[in-house]
Amino acid sequence: MFSGLAAFPLTPLKNDEVDEHAFIGLLKRLVEAKVNAIGVLGSTGNYAYLSREERKRVAEIAVQHANTTPVMVGISALNLRDVLVNAQDAQAAGASAVLLAPMSYQPLTENEVFKLYEAVTATLSVPLCVYDNPGTTHFTFSDELHGRIAQLPQVRSIKIPGVPKDPQAAVERVDRLRALIPDHVSIGVSGDACAAHGLNAGCEVWYSVIGGLYPEIAQSITTAALNREPQEALRLSQQLTPMWELFARHGGSLRVVATAAEIQGLADSPCLPRPLSALAGKEKEALAVLLDNLGLA
Repeated sequence: MFSGLAAFPLTPLKNDEVDEHAFIGLLKRLVEAKVNAIGVLGSTGNYAYLSREERKRVAEIAVQHANTTPVMVGISALNLRDVLVNAQDAQAAGASAVLLAPMSYQPLTENEVFKLYEAVTATLSVPLCVYDNPGTTHFTFSDELHGRIAQLPQVRSIKIPGVPKDPQAAVERVDRLRALIPDHVSIGVSGDACAAHGLNAGCEVWYSVIGGLYPEIAQSITTAALNREPQEALRLSQQLTPMWELFARHGGSLRVVATAAEIQGLADSPCLPRPLSALAGKEKEALAVLLDNLGLA
């Protein structure tokens, strides 16, 4: 499951509760598109805003409606106790893998992060993906730390931030990390604007936000890159440049993706956990026009 397209859908809310009907609808789109894996309770999945019971229910729904598509469930939390409980819930729900970011209110040291992964992997019966997302966790992994963690049992993939857009620099970045980790640990790229660059540079999987809502275009980019058609992958990604620019303008992909889901009737408005809010007014109208122009509506 740690190759190809791993699509991360929104966890839509309604009246401050998980909108199970809308969530199931998003899952069905991914199954029909035949994505390689589904990732729930990542950053786009609003995991940090949900209770244990809500997260447990999201995992259960995802596994139930994914058919044969592997499901990776986010287990990140502020303290180890809750991470371990979330891991137990994910495994009990039938998750094929778990995703863990080093969340913390206080800045973490490298040794603290290593001990987090050491403690969690010692309890797991399913693979783990290391979630390297400094934009939300404010922790920056060194390649050497990735190398140490990748030796732990059950670690099977690393979800890295976007790579440089310069092709040679991207290859060098991926190669530096690859030299420090075992062959059985895949390298996956996130940061949708850089995904084609990462896949072209040797990443084996795209952990995709846009793929969680529009899996077909994400699948096309992934297929082109993995089929060694780098220019086609870049061409398809460049068509989405206005979307990537919106992501950057609004502090990440979540607000834009949530608004797109609302525009297309895939989620009711508002669908984000308060105090977060989707785009409104002229910004929402502009996104509706953009979706139509891109052929996504």
